[in-house]
Amino acid sequence: MLTIGTRGSALARAQTKYVEELIRARFPDVGITIKIITTSADKDTKSSIRSGSATGVFVREIEEALLAAEIDLAVHSLKDLPTRIPDELEIGAIPAREDARDALIASRACHELGDLPRGALIGTGSVRRQAQILARRPDLIAMDIRGNVETRLQKLASGNYDAIILACAGLNRLGLQDRISARLELNEMLPAPGQGALALEMRKGDERVAALIGGLDDPATAAAVRAERAFLRRLGGGCNSPIAVHARLMNGICGIEGLVASPDGTTIIRDRTESPLANALDAAETLAGRLLTMGGAEILQSLR
Repeated sequence: MLTIGTRGSALARAQTKYVEELIRARFPDVGITIKIITTSADKDTKSSIRSGSATGVFVREIEEALLAAEIDLAVHSLKDLPTRIPDELEIGAIPAREDARDALIASRACHELGDLPRGALIGTGSVRRQAQILARRPDLIAMDIRGNVETRLQKLASGNYDAIILACAGLNRLGLQDRISARLELNEMLPAPGQGALALEMRKGDERVAALIGGLDDPATAAAVRAERAFLRRLGGGCNSPIAVHARLMNGICGIEGLVASPDGTTIIRDRTESPLANALDAAETLAGRLLTMGGAEILQSLR
């Protein structure tokens, strides 16, 4: 029997179901149960998750269950997983990535960010998204929003916002692609580290679980997100920082583009690099160091 732990949101369940199906396709006879675990973020649905102190709120209780052997495997949205995880745990597999882009969902006909009227209220719980939106459209008003995908869509429908920003990956996994007004290209909205990817976390040395999930690892996705996480780790930020990065592997070359921004969007520090795959982690850290010297250090320090 394999017990998989996950959050209780519709998206978390859909992601876990996807992983379960991948495992069953390779091992039809394996018994699998799903255990729903309430995380800190699920318990407190009102406080903002933008502060650095919110690091790990989506995964902490799930990791505790994994350490206590209450579950055998955890399925996370990789962007929610801190760059430093408990020594007794490891990421056992990273399946192929979904669409890493962000999506604009508007309450009226809208095909791009430029179509929104002046003063439109944009709902997002992400400082990263807020900064990049305001850099392009300083006339818009970014407002905090909490809740799962369905809750945020309901708040939009209720007229609390003129538009909201969500990840394309989550909407795709929930079959809600038709709600997307515009898919924001990487040149206008760089994603969070690991966005669109899943992390399958397990206890180190658990050979049984390793055998079950080892074949689910997608090397190209794993290489890209490890570079993104190295970039984030070098900057010392978390999933709630105004930091964005996207890495892509092509013909053995890893292209990495990163960004540090002031929350109000008035300062955007952005650069990119390319390197052979073997040097991707070093290249990501070097890129992060370059952004720090270009003014990123002052921005991040002011937020701590």
